[in-house]
Amino acid sequence: MLQRSGRSPAALLIAVLAVVLTACGAPGSGGQDSGGDSATAPFRVGLVHSTTGPLASYGEQYAAGFTAGLDYATGGTGQVNGRKVEVTEADDAGDPAKAVAAATDLIGQGYKVIAGSTASGVALQVAPLADENQVLFISGPAATDAVTGANEYTFRSGRQTYQDVLTAGTIVGDPAGRSVIVFAQDSAFGQANAQAVTAVLGAKGARVTPVLVPAGATDLTPFARQAVDAAPDLLFVAWAGANATQMWQSLQQQGAFEASTVVTGLDIKATYPIFGPAADKIHFLSHFFPGATDNEAYKALEAGLAKQGKEVDLFTNDGFVAAQMVVHALQEGGDDPAVMAKSLEGWTFLGPKGESTIRSADHAVLQPMFTARLTPTADGGFAPQLVDTLPADAVAPPVVPAK
Repeated sequence: MLQRSGRSPAALLIAVLAVVLTACGAPGSGGQDSGGDSATAPFRVGLVHSTTGPLASYGEQYAAGFTAGLDYATGGTGQVNGRKVEVTEADDAGDPAKAVAAATDLIGQGYKVIAGSTASGVALQVAPLADENQVLFISGPAATDAVTGANEYTFRSGRQTYQDVLTAGTIVGDPAGRSVIVFAQDSAFGQANAQAVTAVLGAKGARVTPVLVPAGATDLTPFARQAVDAAPDLLFVAWAGANATQMWQSLQQQGAFEASTVVTGLDIKATYPIFGPAADKIHFLSHFFPGATDNEAYKALEAGLAKQGKEVDLFTNDGFVAAQMVVHALQEGGDDPAVMAKSLEGWTFLGPKGESTIRSADHAVLQPMFTARLTPTADGGFAPQLVDTLPADAVAPPVVPAK
């Protein structure tokens, strides 16, 4: 079970005093449970991610996937090497300051494994904290490339922006001489997409121009008009958050789908209806979607989510894989984060997406990616259909050696 962290100032003071008193206790007491034998004390894992805020739906999927993955990776026992795995959930609301405060609190309590980070801006702030305190950090849905190679203690369980762009590149063919507009939010996620498109497609001869929309913008029409008026050969849309419906409506109203080839990432299932009549005009790159694969891990994810009354969605894979990584790290490293980190480097495993490998040099997750189309269903909705599965080596990002 996930336990939410929500401590009062008084409770935090008591917790701090408890840590101080324990530090002065008898030799031999230690491990992650400072009040007991480290050979039997529970492993404590903190999930710091969005349970509220604009990416709350992403965080909910991640947490559900983590629960399913923990059950799968521990063979239903919830234990590693005979020790229970206790998971505490803390909400960062997509705010880096809140994330750092929550992670700092958990680290102060003796947690040696932190996972989560729904938002890219959050991951970039928690990564150096993990390095400074020498705790294992496994970022979640956050896609910014900067997480890869951040430091020796930082890993990720999902894909990164470069892999998205490489996947998109297979859709557009030869980009030489073509004009490309990157339509995105002016955020860590949006900026990372603009940089990655420039690095990948720009290096192959495309003229790349970003149109970055302020995160707080309420009227998106001027920005959509700017993108359409540029008449690009390719309109690459990178968007995350609650106003995605408004964004797509703005592009449709300005005639974007008639003016350009539109490529975007396939988002969560709840967003499928927002594309409306334009759904079959959009080419989707995909990190993951229901039915993308049918391997053992995928079936375990599907079954584990069903137990929770939930279904497979975009970021359930990231949570499932994070749990697989946590269990492997604890099995090999026990209470030593440095050993945990080393055990993950070069590790190859079967995740819901297929066989994946954590690259030793920079901790990138080399994984399959997909292209898809949305097709109408009998009930008036849409369902994704697999177009192509790209092998991990075809979409591998460049190596960025860990700092």
